[in-house]
Amino acid sequence: MRESKIWGQGPHGEDVRVWTIANRKGLRARFMNLGAVLLSLEVPDRRGETADIVLGYRDLESYFRNSACFGATVGPNANRIGRASFELEGRRYQLEPNDGGNNLHSGSDSFHHRVWQLVAASENSVSFSITSPHMDLGFPGNLTLTVRYRLSEDNQLIIDYEGLCDRTSLFNPTNHSYFNLAGHNSGQVFDQLLQIRADSFTYADTASIPDGQIRPVEDSPMDFRLPKPIGRDFKADYDQLNWAGGYDHNWIPRDCHGQVRPVAALTDPVSGRRMTVSSDLPGIQIYTGNDIDTHENGKGGCHYPKQGGVCFETQYFPNAINIKNFTSPLIYAGQPVHSRTVFAFSVC
Repeated sequence: MRESKIWGQGPHGEDVRVWTIANRKGLRARFMNLGAVLLSLEVPDRRGETADIVLGYRDLESYFRNSACFGATVGPNANRIGRASFELEGRRYQLEPNDGGNNLHSGSDSFHHRVWQLVAASENSVSFSITSPHMDLGFPGNLTLTVRYRLSEDNQLIIDYEGLCDRTSLFNPTNHSYFNLAGHNSGQVFDQLLQIRADSFTYADTASIPDGQIRPVEDSPMDFRLPKPIGRDFKADYDQLNWAGGYDHNWIPRDCHGQVRPVAALTDPVSGRRMTVSSDLPGIQIYTGNDIDTHENGKGGCHYPKQGGVCFETQYFPNAINIKNFTSPLIYAGQPVHSRTVFAFSVC
């Protein structure tokens, strides 16, 4: 199926439209051109009953702010850049320090606050594109980013990112959906089982900025190599958890060779829903919604608790542009780039 309707007007008077797509196996998703946002994702459980498993706001105006980045396509650079600056080809670039003295998700007017152009829509897919002029948000180059969402018949949500720029710049978009496999308004996710196929993570300071240290997960609360409840070690007296208020860290999944491979999985024992996350990128930021504003109006007027959802932000490492031993998220003039993230759903 494919449906399209106008929801309202954007921050500058543009039409904000919503597209609904579905497959034949029970997946149904809604997207809008403001922020190329995933608004809802209905997934069947082991009994065949569907529920919306992504957090979101009740009204369009809340998405104008979207301080939580619910469902957003974040770009051009996801996550943090230390001291809100970087050097590239002999020139220093200054960004907006919107997270203390650091830059988070490219700034307060980044792509998820803007209305994108529709590229194409079909029964099971929709694509959006946005063009960013040279020095927009402080980044060099005229950049075009296209994101395509597709529902496959084997119950996968496939997200493809494509970028093209006219000079060397940063290109590190991600999807910032919060997942709760029991249903978006089902409380905290502490009992859901998380697995991360990673032996190490990037150690971060009190402001969540990695400094280049890579530490093993073994014998720490960061060890999710075997599935365990998200809440099992959540309150451990451990500096990484104390500083971030929970999990908000970049893991380094195994077997990064530029190919899509499984990197993480989430299972809800009650509903039986299982989600496997695959990516061709070197890192994945797991964020447990530690800063969710509990006063905001969620879908249906609900109020989400902190840790009411978990994000799987596939990406290059945070602050990678400033760390020599991290792979830099660079795009080069005239050379198109592509990355893919897949959320695959099953039951157990």
